[in-house]
Amino acid sequence: MEVRGIMKRKMLVGALLIILSLGTSAPAMHVAAEDENYPEAYRIELNGSEMELEAAARLVGDTTMVPLRSIAEALGAAVDWRDKTQTAVAAKDGMQIELSVGSTTGYRNGEPVELAAAPLLIDNKAMVPLRFFSESFGTVVKWNGPDKTIAIDSEDRVLPVIGTEAKLRELLSSQYAGNPYDSDTLMRVTGVNETSSIAVPPPAEGASNTKAKAEHSTTNVQVEGVDEADIVKTDGDYLYQVNGNRIIIADTRSANDLKIAGVVSFESQDFHPNELYVDGDTLVVIGSVNNNSVQKMKAVQDSIAMLPIPSAQTAKAIVFDISNKTDIRKTREMELEGSYITSRKIGSSLYMIANRHMGYPPVDYPPQEGDQAVEQLTPKYRDSAVSEEFAVIGVDKIRYLPDSVYTSYMIIAGVRLDRPDSKLNVTAYLGAGSNVYASQSNLYVTQQKTSFSPASVQAQPDAAPAGNNAGAPAVSIVEEKAGTVTIAPSEPGVPVPVLISPPIASKKMASASEKTSAVYKFVLDQGEVRIAASGEVPGHALNQFSMDEYGGYFRIATTTGDMWRNDEQTSKNNVYVLDESLNIAGKLEGIAPGERIYSVRFMGGRAYMVTFKNVDPLFVIDLSNPQSPEVLGSLKIPGYSDYLHPYDDTHLIGFGKDTVELSDPNGNGSSAFYQGMKIAMFDVSDVSRPIELFKENIGDRGTDSELLRNHKALLFSKENNLMAFPVTVMEVPDKSASNSNVPAYGQFAFQGAYVYHVDLADGFRLKSKITHLSDADKLKAGGGWYDSSQNVDRIVTIGSSLYTLSQSEIRAYDLESLNESGRLLIP
Repeated sequence: MEVRGIMKRKMLVGALLIILSLGTSAPAMHVAAEDENYPEAYRIELNGSEMELEAAARLVGDTTMVPLRSIAEALGAAVDWRDKTQTAVAAKDGMQIELSVGSTTGYRNGEPVELAAAPLLIDNKAMVPLRFFSESFGTVVKWNGPDKTIAIDSEDRVLPVIGTEAKLRELLSSQYAGNPYDSDTLMRVTGVNETSSIAVPPPAEGASNTKAKAEHSTTNVQVEGVDEADIVKTDGDYLYQVNGNRIIIADTRSANDLKIAGVVSFESQDFHPNELYVDGDTLVVIGSVNNNSVQKMKAVQDSIAMLPIPSAQTAKAIVFDISNKTDIRKTREMELEGSYITSRKIGSSLYMIANRHMGYPPVDYPPQEGDQAVEQLTPKYRDSAVSEEFAVIGVDKIRYLPDSVYTSYMIIAGVRLDRPDSKLNVTAYLGAGSNVYASQSNLYVTQQKTSFSPASVQAQPDAAPAGNNAGAPAVSIVEEKAGTVTIAPSEPGVPVPVLISPPIASKKMASASEKTSAVYKFVLDQGEVRIAASGEVPGHALNQFSMDEYGGYFRIATTTGDMWRNDEQTSKNNVYVLDESLNIAGKLEGIAPGERIYSVRFMGGRAYMVTFKNVDPLFVIDLSNPQSPEVLGSLKIPGYSDYLHPYDDTHLIGFGKDTVELSDPNGNGSSAFYQGMKIAMFDVSDVSRPIELFKENIGDRGTDSELLRNHKALLFSKENNLMAFPVTVMEVPDKSASNSNVPAYGQFAFQGAYVYHVDLADGFRLKSKITHLSDADKLKAGGGWYDSSQNVDRIVTIGSSLYTLSQSEIRAYDLESLNESGRLLIP
């Protein structure tokens, strides 16, 4: 266990504040000590019981050491001590670790692992790193500050295992009983893809991670060292693009002579690629497989609906060897039953997350004994490195999220790409996840919940919401206990389609509601995933940028209440700081009443939050004291920012929409109308008085950019003073011609890339507008435009060239002059 920081304080007798963490990628921990030994006031517990150590735990450098014999016996690991080489080999349940006195290299199942400190002998007793040894055998180590305890917990203490088929049916019955409109009785679009994206990831203090004069640009990511899949990647010599049902590999080694080096086609397969990773000679393509059919489903109270349903959807990752671009070879397939949510790649380890709905069995639901085999109720996966057949995840391996209102499974899989013979590690949890954040060592998943007071819920006749929700109730009461009623909302991003309405009275909120977010923390360890902690905070998080891990703490920004209310239940915005065990350590609540969060960016010891209703307040929040967050300053300007990107430690760029506030002619207050796209440079050098240093407006009402929903669409390099993104520009030809109080929508004027020179002296200077549309295309456009194959969707740099990519072509430009130097048509 490492200590990440030791601060000696004068006049404090020997007290140290230390941050403990795993040598490779463990979270920070906070423990006090007098000297190299822990004082008796600090306890080491295993599954809630205090451990008896044959010698006191010690701090050696930045690492906490415990006696080998004591920790091994407590964990049930067999130890072979080899006195001649002073090496310990410990084994349990297929895991073997090897540690040698004096060596900072340990081995886990034969793989070398760099340790923060070497094991040592004290009074002929071997002392080993506590966290490394414990977590190698499937436990989780956490520091509990208030109790002054180092807790070593098995996964069972965090989340229980289902265990038996009877328990699974019981859980499904309780979830279904009050929630007939969950994803298992309504046909839903089964993808829950993240809409937030990441830009060039800032280091912990918020600076951009793009290196000066980098050989090539990289995907914008939220966390340095945590890669995210995208539709375009480059390795500096080639461009890899998801292009319809194929992957195009373009040779860019000569910008004047672009050529297609290879094509990976999925035209003859029922596989639809979504995004990809490139790592050396390895290409990973992630997508989905659908097998749509029509089944007769028995709905509630004998109302029958005929629904087209995805009866066999899977999330699939296909691995290719691309060392020879003319002979690309598929080496592996990994498939999870369910819909793809997101993925991350940390070093050579790939992690995928999918949600698997229970399906739509043509039988009474929930199924009773004999209706269905348990294999039909549990998720499956396939790893071609092991077998071409799907394997069932047994109920003895599946954990469940307490009080979950979703009859779905969340499946998390991890694998080492650099070890083709390593198996896919798969874990499953009964209950769905929504927003996902990943650091280099941990994965955090939120689950949204809504509760009503029973006194505030009234039975109403069926209300038929408009559009695709026709015939379905707005909410469904699924659980009532301890004075609250829990509501199952639609999963984020999953619309509810038309369904023949069963004759059931829906429930309608008449008073206050309470929205909360359950947070689950998972340890990521070289392709393996372990549940580490769970917690809960008030409100709902907007997206992955609403979450962050820093200095051993997890920070999350949420919105509570409703914007349409004007009483105590009006919307408010909050920041919560959680410790390693996901207990709330500090909080700041009640920010910007009546508004909601539009964007958040955590940068080291600060957070920047944009809320909006009629104007755009930018709040600067101090998180340097995790127990006492506070607002340092704010700025109110027209418009709002959907995405905040760090420029440096004291400046950030907001991308969003300009707005205009207009008074109602009937005297009913005022309303804000969005206009064109807005870019703003914020100076937060004076935290008490942030200012809008520069701004740039693009187009009129209707102007849009993928960047406002997906951070990966941004190309940014502070070192090269470069910023570029795709945009569709709409312009009002004659603004004086409108007689309406409502701003007019613009007509189509441009689609392509806007390329800027950006610095702190001149702000934003537009260098070029690059389009792949011909003059004939523009003439045919009329007043609007569509998702054309000629629309530019990514911009990257390689060496001294800038490349714009659409589905129909790739163009190269000199990075300095932006003169075109090459063009590649994609057939």
